[in-house]
Amino acid sequence: MGRRQELAEVRRMLSVSRMVTLTGVGGVGKTRLATRSATTLRRAFPDGVWLVELAYLEKPELLITLVMEAMEIRDHSSRPPLEVLVGHLRDKQALVVLDNCEHLLYECAVLAETLLRSAPELRILATSRQILGIAGEQTLTLPPLSLDSGGTRTAVRAPATSDAVQLFTERAQAVVPEFTVTQENQETVEGICRRLDGLPLAIELAAVRLRVLSVQQLLERIDDRFRLLTGGSRAVLPRHQTLRALIDWSYTLCTERERALWARASVFSGGLDLEAAEEVCSGDGITGAEVVELIAALVEKSIFTREEYPGTVRFRLLETIRQYGRERLAESGRTAEIQRRHRDHYRALAAEARVRLFGADQVAWLGRLQMEHANLRTALEYCLSDPAEVRVGLGMGADLLYHWITSYYLAEGRRWMDRALASDTGPSEVRARALWSNSWLAIIQADPDAAAAMLEESKAIGEKLGLEPVLGYVAVFSGMIAMVRDDTETAIALYEDAVRRHTSTGDPVGRALALIRLSLAQSFLGDSALAISIGEEGIAVCDAYGEGWHRSYTMMALGVEVWRQGDAARATKMEQESLRFNRSLDDPLGIGVNLEVLAWIAATERQYARAARLLGIAETVWKAVGAPLSGYGHLAHYHDECVDDTRRVLGPAAYLAEFEQGSDLRYEDGLAYGLEEPAPAAAASQGTGGSSPLTPRETEIARLVAQGARNKGIAATLVISQRTVEGHIEHIMNKLGFNSRAQIAAWVREQEHGAGAGSSG
Repeated sequence: MGRRQELAEVRRMLSVSRMVTLTGVGGVGKTRLATRSATTLRRAFPDGVWLVELAYLEKPELLITLVMEAMEIRDHSSRPPLEVLVGHLRDKQALVVLDNCEHLLYECAVLAETLLRSAPELRILATSRQILGIAGEQTLTLPPLSLDSGGTRTAVRAPATSDAVQLFTERAQAVVPEFTVTQENQETVEGICRRLDGLPLAIELAAVRLRVLSVQQLLERIDDRFRLLTGGSRAVLPRHQTLRALIDWSYTLCTERERALWARASVFSGGLDLEAAEEVCSGDGITGAEVVELIAALVEKSIFTREEYPGTVRFRLLETIRQYGRERLAESGRTAEIQRRHRDHYRALAAEARVRLFGADQVAWLGRLQMEHANLRTALEYCLSDPAEVRVGLGMGADLLYHWITSYYLAEGRRWMDRALASDTGPSEVRARALWSNSWLAIIQADPDAAAAMLEESKAIGEKLGLEPVLGYVAVFSGMIAMVRDDTETAIALYEDAVRRHTSTGDPVGRALALIRLSLAQSFLGDSALAISIGEEGIAVCDAYGEGWHRSYTMMALGVEVWRQGDAARATKMEQESLRFNRSLDDPLGIGVNLEVLAWIAATERQYARAARLLGIAETVWKAVGAPLSGYGHLAHYHDECVDDTRRVLGPAAYLAEFEQGSDLRYEDGLAYGLEEPAPAAAASQGTGGSSPLTPRETEIARLVAQGARNKGIAATLVISQRTVEGHIEHIMNKLGFNSRAQIAAWVREQEHGAGAGSSG
């Protein structure tokens, strides 16, 4: 059942090292892999393969005796047992499997070193939740079972055959012989395996419950996993008969401070970094300086999983391990305290991001917020679940404004803000700031009436409390609403007021934002010189701080005016420069506007087929955003003119054909088309040695998938959103006719093998 890659890796490691240790969380299948490996390697060891089961051994002084018993060594002399064992193995070509070493770590390490030093042909394969730490030891950390199926997809999708589902099916059939995975129950079975983190023991215990539950009932009850997953085989170790007992065993192997850190870390969602752990988990017996050593110990004991990202390392707990930790934290009576610390850390992170987002570190900070999105969400939920904390959540939601706007979380951001505003209604600086922040989200969602109401209240609070920055932002967003309502004169007056206020308060963010809108409005009125001058002022503000996002939007605005002046080539360069930055940030709003303007430019250059295709590409982006020309509705007449002219020249049928070609393009293909870059499929084929159907970005993601990277890790590596990664993987599967990551990995290996074969011939 599965683990073919791991079996091959164990065989390879034992061929180059005399000491190999399999590590991993409890229940992940270390013992099973070790015994399977030993069985397949019997022929390589003429003097025998011996399994030494240490789980039941409680007295360390009996270790050598137990090894001798397992190897059937009978000695009635008075010599020390170690001397007898060494003498027996000295000239033997054998493999000894030491299973479950974690509770006898020191004794096993000393024994292994002694035997390997004395018996040159001996190999040792150990299983442990923590490495033995001896010279020459190679380790293989065993991950949970694959949740993705392999094989080749047919026209009719066959039931999944992932390692996890295979194991569930085998164990289910042992209690319900007629059980099979079908099209109807496949998703439910996969959901069960996924909720159990792909842990073999948990899956086996869950399958046993099919004696009394349907698979749907099992999935519905799986969150209560520690009470549900009991009643395993009596033939296995007692601690392997229930999931709780197994994790209890891991818990008892930890020191008191390691247990405390485990419990405290359970408040994190989606992982944590060292800085967060030091701030949230220290105190009450754990100093900040000790946190790194405790994390290292928990990684060694397979409680934490280490994940490397560009420039940083993060740590993750499997959900099963995290839930256990939460129960232990609740037993300690400190859940509220640690949750508050968690909230405080991410509240401070959001506040710092707000300050740091206008500058050279902008992309890095936005990427960090995306990486921490699950923790930010948890912190917000903590705030909004307690009336006394709602105002803190209100400020945090406002601080995350650019996180909501530059990602795919805009709708979620507005939900958080609406909820917080409904709960904290007292006039305050925080409420005023949250109101104008949320108004921007409403404008982008094409909800100007709601935005106007929020701005009216924000202005009233700002005037009452003398909040000049608030009044500056109210002016900016009120100007946007005026533009939506075709009142350009009012909009310009408001934008000019905003520029004055933000200049006087020294706020470059508000000033840059107001200048972008003012340039667009003057362009809309036909004052080209003023529009260009204002846009150039905006560029200068951004360049003074090394800022990129507002600069890209300013460049977009300037491109519109330069196009209106008739310089299509320069306008195209401006829009493409803006598009490249927005692509690097994966900002769908900016990308959509850039594609629109490029389509308008193409139509005026009589490149009607290109214009129609760009409109189709933009349509796909607007569907993802949720509103066409979101926040830039006053530019809609350019869109309408472009559509009318292009359809008239091409004819309805040809226009529709080109438009659909654009809308059918994969996301990266569409952006490459807009940027007039080389054909992505051709570029991808250069890296795979054949005619690859994937774009360069898809090829890059496919390779990361083949390396075992998760979506979150891929997103961090490529500095794009996790949702974009998911979209790319879906595109890859659709294009290749696959239904799993495992199939993608196999395809990548085949492509690379083919490229190597071709080059060698």
